[in-house]
Amino acid sequence: MRILKIQTLRGPNYWSIRRHKLIVMRLDLENLAETPSNEIPGFYEGLVEALPSLEGHYCSPGCRGGFLMRVREGTMMGHIVEHVALELQELAGMHVGFGRTRETATPGIYQVVIEYLNEEAGRYAGRAAVRLCQSIVDRGRYPKAELEQDIQDLKDFWRDASLGPSTEAIVKEAEKRGIPWMSLGARFLIQLGYGVNQKRMQATMTDNTGILGVELACDKEATKRILAAAGVPVPKGTVISFLDDLEEAIEYVGGYPIVIKPLDGNHGRGITIDIRTWEEAEAAYEAARQVSRSVIVERYYVGRDHRVLVVDGKVVAVAERVPAHVVGNGRSSIAELIEETNQDPNRGEGHDNVLTKIELDRTSYQLLERQGYTLNSILPKGIVCYLRATANLSTGGCALDRTDEIHPENVWLAQRVVKIIGLDIAGLDIVTTDISRPLREVDGVIVEVNAAPGFRMHVAPSQGIPRNVAGAVMDMLFPNEQSSRIPILSVTGTNGKTTTTRLLAHIYKQTGKVVGYTTTDGTYIGDYLVEAGDNTGPQSAHLILQDPTVEVAVLESARGGILRSGLGFEAANVGVVLNVAADHLGIGDIDTIDQLANLKSVVAEAVFPDGYAVLNADDHRVAAMAEKTKANIAYFTMNPDSELVRKHIQKGGVAAVYENGYLSIVKGDWTHRIERAEAIPLTMGGRAPFMIANALAASLAAFVQNVTIEQIRAGLKTFRASVSQTPGRMNLFNLGNYHALIDYAHNPASYEAVGSFVRNWTSGQRIGVVGGPGDRRDEDFVTLGKLAADIFDYIIIKEDDDTRGRPRGSAAALITQGITQVKPNARFEAILDETQAITKGLDMAPENSLVVILPESVSRAIRLIRARGVVKEETHQQNATTAIVDSQNGVASGIINTLL
Repeated sequence: MRILKIQTLRGPNYWSIRRHKLIVMRLDLENLAETPSNEIPGFYEGLVEALPSLEGHYCSPGCRGGFLMRVREGTMMGHIVEHVALELQELAGMHVGFGRTRETATPGIYQVVIEYLNEEAGRYAGRAAVRLCQSIVDRGRYPKAELEQDIQDLKDFWRDASLGPSTEAIVKEAEKRGIPWMSLGARFLIQLGYGVNQKRMQATMTDNTGILGVELACDKEATKRILAAAGVPVPKGTVISFLDDLEEAIEYVGGYPIVIKPLDGNHGRGITIDIRTWEEAEAAYEAARQVSRSVIVERYYVGRDHRVLVVDGKVVAVAERVPAHVVGNGRSSIAELIEETNQDPNRGEGHDNVLTKIELDRTSYQLLERQGYTLNSILPKGIVCYLRATANLSTGGCALDRTDEIHPENVWLAQRVVKIIGLDIAGLDIVTTDISRPLREVDGVIVEVNAAPGFRMHVAPSQGIPRNVAGAVMDMLFPNEQSSRIPILSVTGTNGKTTTTRLLAHIYKQTGKVVGYTTTDGTYIGDYLVEAGDNTGPQSAHLILQDPTVEVAVLESARGGILRSGLGFEAANVGVVLNVAADHLGIGDIDTIDQLANLKSVVAEAVFPDGYAVLNADDHRVAAMAEKTKANIAYFTMNPDSELVRKHIQKGGVAAVYENGYLSIVKGDWTHRIERAEAIPLTMGGRAPFMIANALAASLAAFVQNVTIEQIRAGLKTFRASVSQTPGRMNLFNLGNYHALIDYAHNPASYEAVGSFVRNWTSGQRIGVVGGPGDRRDEDFVTLGKLAADIFDYIIIKEDDDTRGRPRGSAAALITQGITQVKPNARFEAILDETQAITKGLDMAPENSLVVILPESVSRAIRLIRARGVVKEETHQQNATTAIVDSQNGVASGIINTLL
């Protein structure tokens, strides 16, 4: 077997709308292509020996053991690889269950789809599954050591990708509330929400957390001074920077017992408590200096350690923290008790589990000595031996929930303290013998105020009620159900995507909002280009959704991006599907128009239930997508007598209709006429039907988002297509005696669309410079030739510079074949070089003719036209054509451009 390609999907996709995290492997079974599992000697036995837990897989029989039943009876290896890859992740602690296996049009080559939680782990699991299955085929077994290594590697991937318990709690709460989130890939930042409504967090610090409050909390001595001045009970202490000052500091705080800790420390590092001798004090000072240049010496207060969590000015959780310890059973040594305690599945390394494994350090041995024990001591039954001086969970401690026990006066004091320091989220360390009594009554003190406090002890206490502290954070960041999202409008189709996306963004600008949009030409925010290029995939969508200035996102969603990576968002408010026609067939295992329709239907399906799928009623494959989506349906049509649309409107639906020369919105028994088509520049005086359809789709998408008719009309009438805005989309140039038209038509449907305009050109000869991308099927080139013969009077056949693996000249030969099949006496010639072909077409153009250029490189075609000298730009408004002066060049514009 051989893996040909591995792709990672990160959003709604061709395989699933709900399962966003999928790995797609293109797997060549090679010599196993026609060999089911029951014909491979010993395979079933070897598989069960390696992974007996596969017994839990149901598969198509629908019962436990169903998958192994299929293996015993005979199933293809791609299907087995799918289940093995899922099971390997399960054994590593990643609970996944979705998988699909489909044979492609190429015999023996399968697409194997598996769910993942971590991308690296998912890809590794796919490769490991192939290795495992191949090993059993070849040797009848998979070595146990290799399997154990695979599982350990997967566990390492999962651990390394962990968000940490606090961030994980916040993310889970966001998901529960339907708040989207994403990692920003720098400084462990995560973003909650989209665009202008986003919030950012780093651990438990938010973008509202004041830097002054953080700086103050990190300076423990300054915190104590400010709190003491405010009448808050704090430990008596001082700061020193030299060992020579230690003895005087001990006298200042009132003598032993004392606490020594680093001035700038956190997570309990370098802290020693209950120090009773000079030798212990010296050692504690050196330990603190390993963490901070300056050291705090404080009086040691007897009591239990409590963490009080304050969010948005309110106490939301209280936990008593108990230092790492073991409890005797009368027969085991302390070392054995530690090992037994660390076997608890709730204990892990660092912060990757509810509790942390106990590890001993210098202070641990001092504590043992003080309690009269060594690691070999047999601890009597029920006796507690403490192993750490501090109660941090990160050093093996545990937490007991005390939220319902804290005294109201202590609640008031904690909330006041956090306000004094100036934090939106803070953790107070309080030492008191009884948290249910006021601190002033029991000589309790507030030891520290911590910025970015951990949530682990509150969301998963060792004992007591888990507290939803992340919910309090969400309430603070998004109060009163404030929206975390911005409107997302997604546009797809075989042809017209970029034009419709740009027009829809322009219409939305009439509302005064900042619009971010992605197209095949680039990514834009407002009036400015952010990034040039074909930006119709998830990365470009993320750029828009991560930008804090964007109020509306209009995202072109092309087949390639959906197929390679899925959508870059989980759902849109509006999904627009313009049309489905033969294009890119045979690429990416999309071989039929129906498969292409299923791919593009992702945009219609990935719409919120209260959103709208805007569908072309005149395209039966697009109209059928209404059955797949849970969203509301809105149709657009060029046919005012459409039976589908008539019934839809009768049921209370909304539609955009081209009727009596008008673009209109129809709902129920009323009709809102937006504007006459001939008054809309995009339609070239109403002579381009496919652009009327694009304008209908954009208008309808805006309307269902509550953009007013007046704003839609203003957008349609002021959308000035230009080369700088929409290069390659029906750009019409007036070169004096003749015209040239540039359009990036490259498939039969787009040829037909251009033809609908070209056939109306009756003033002179129609010359076509035609071609197509080399990765299309042979029959597609023949079709392009047939269409060109029907559209043009003279044809120049060229080829793209990048033939995409096709032999030079073969595409032109196939186009020629199509031309001669339709018109044996057609006038044409082949000039393979695109520059030479365009130059020839422009040179030979007679008076009043139209030269139509369908280029690979739009920018090159535009340069060749500009080089011809003075060019006028035409815009169509109510049958009028106007010349506009190019103020930059000081000549009658260099560019005439009417975008269709």
